[in-house]
Amino acid sequence: MYGFTKWRASDGDVGERGVCVVTHPLSSSGENATRTLLDVLSAVSPVSLVTADLPANSTIREEYELVEITSKGAGDSVPVAATRFLANQLRMCRVVVRRDEDVVLFFGATSYLLPVLAARLYGKTVLIEPRGDVPLTLRLNWEQRLPSPVARVLAGAVRALERAGFRSANAVVTYTPNMARQLGLDPDSPTVHPEGARYVDVDRFSPSVPYEERERVVGFLGRLDEEKGIRELAAVARSLPEGVTFRFIGDGDLRPWLESELADEIERGSVEVTGWIDHEDVPAELARLRLLVMPSQPTEGLPTTILEALACGTPAYATPVSGVPDVVRHGETGFLMRSRDPEAIRRDLESILARDDLSDVGANARALAEREYSHAAAVERYRSILRAVRGE
Repeated sequence: MYGFTKWRASDGDVGERGVCVVTHPLSSSGENATRTLLDVLSAVSPVSLVTADLPANSTIREEYELVEITSKGAGDSVPVAATRFLANQLRMCRVVVRRDEDVVLFFGATSYLLPVLAARLYGKTVLIEPRGDVPLTLRLNWEQRLPSPVARVLAGAVRALERAGFRSANAVVTYTPNMARQLGLDPDSPTVHPEGARYVDVDRFSPSVPYEERERVVGFLGRLDEEKGIRELAAVARSLPEGVTFRFIGDGDLRPWLESELADEIERGSVEVTGWIDHEDVPAELARLRLLVMPSQPTEGLPTTILEALACGTPAYATPVSGVPDVVRHGETGFLMRSRDPEAIRRDLESILARDDLSDVGANARALAEREYSHAAAVERYRSILRAVRGE
């Protein structure tokens, strides 16, 4: 059943034209990323959202015009997920062709080929903006439940749909040029806009603790799950030199294991596990770290936590996947992880913490966030993208 909420008027500069954002069923992280995109677009143009399974307490319901095509999620089993995937596409076709907006932006829904084609046939300008590598994410998930060859075939089919969608759209928007390359796109192509990126609130996320006053604490912030490299980080935390504390900020399935595995280190104070923290407390936590350690997966586009850390003047030490190298510039705003092997990470951490220019790296990180990833900078990027695809 469709649900509607009141549209939030825009102070944009494009008259009656607007942007209809289309997503797949949203998880909490997907909801946050979508809210960020809507916030940026609404400063440029009237905007609405077509989605599925939006959390009941989402503030998006109150802030934007919303069409919710179903309250059902993606589904736990492959047959159920495939059935809902097709049904959602058909529902989206019906909705997007009836919308008045001239631009339809598929955010994360990169393999939703049918509504992409329907929107094009009805004269809409179609943009696709990946949030990460969806086929790879699905393959890794399916390999936990299915034989690897089957998982690879299914993921290959999703990849083919995604590629067909890229070719059918008027343009593809990626967070950064390196993300475009990872997805097999040419960032110099006239149909690729490789500077979409998200923004970070540089007022909320700021160097509230001067870098020189921070204790020798490095840490991870996020879900304590398998895909986040928590087991590797636990091995690192156990072997850090005297006087360095490793702080795990967050909660997840591996928290009990982590607290048991590192019980001695926690008792000595060389490891801290904070548990779940409210999002309002994230800026303060990041601003207390000397270094954020993020062994990001190649499935991610550009982790929000990294941008938030940079805004807090906290250098990031992260794997060079997708859009990460475009913001974590080695030796300038942070450091790139050469290997996820615990011993290699430990050696790198010791080398990084021994540098006498870390405060300068933190200052560079803050300057980059203010210059390129503020809300104002994001608004100008999307204003330029919309003008380009409209031929203005």
